[in-house]
Amino acid sequence: CDKADFPGARRITNELTNMPKRQLVGLLPEGGRPVREGTELLHNGQRVGHISSGGFSPSLNRPAALGFVTTPLASQGPMLAANNKGKQTPIAVAGLPFVQFLAPGLIMMAIAQNAFANTSSSIMVSKVQGNIVDILMPPFTAHELWLALVMGGASRGIVVGLAVGVAMTFFVDFRLHAPGYIVFHALLASVLLSQLGMIGGIWAEKFDHMAAITNFVITPLAFLSGTFYSIQRLPETFQTIAHFNPFFYMIDGFRYGVIGHADGSLTAGLAVMIGGNLALWLVCTRMLHNGYKLKA
Repeated sequence: CDKADFPGARRITNELTNMPKRQLVGLLPEGGRPVREGTELLHNGQRVGHISSGGFSPSLNRPAALGFVTTPLASQGPMLAANNKGKQTPIAVAGLPFVQFLAPGLIMMAIAQNAFANTSSSIMVSKVQGNIVDILMPPFTAHELWLALVMGGASRGIVVGLAVGVAMTFFVDFRLHAPGYIVFHALLASVLLSQLGMIGGIWAEKFDHMAAITNFVITPLAFLSGTFYSIQRLPETFQTIAHFNPFFYMIDGFRYGVIGHADGSLTAGLAVMIGGNLALWLVCTRMLHNGYKLKA
């Protein structure tokens, strides 16, 4: 990590080395009095954080809040005190609201699906209509063709992800925990899926082949990656299996950047994203160089 030069490397390296000083957590105050934004959080008389938002939860039928606390106290269970207008209200650290846990996964799924769809459909339609020659005739190298196709897919994925994220701000209270992780995983995930779409588009000979890849590879990997649940709730065997899914790491790292919660190793996630993209780059450029299923 000392020699990393990707966007956000300094921030990510610092957090991997020193760990974040605080994390966003869900909080459950005792009694019927809500705690409000800005309220101090105390532990053994020492200030350990503050409330970022709070009020009465109709779903829980009790007060609830979100707040930042120091990392050692971020696990579920510790009892804190909210300094509420001179009165200390006992308040327990709880899990985040499900919608806040879910939102980052949905944004990442939108990025992945659109990045994949852009490159795969562009190549597939060109092959079916017979105008793939317009891509192959110009004096471009395999690396230049790769860059053009991948950047098109990545751009679409990022733009759609931004649109979904903006739309969700009306329903979800986002508190960005580590922006470097958000940028890193969004960019590399869009490139990863763009390359998978390129491989699929080159290999497929008809739309049924492309549909098979989407329905039996991309969609299952996306839905079994912890988008809608924490893999920590799975049996140990299935947790192990989930760690072999590259989609898990791109969603887990992106989620950590947004809410500060990760189910897997952040270091392993960085390695999988970088290694996966490098491996696919080699495959894609080789296919383009040889004209695999592109040249008559």
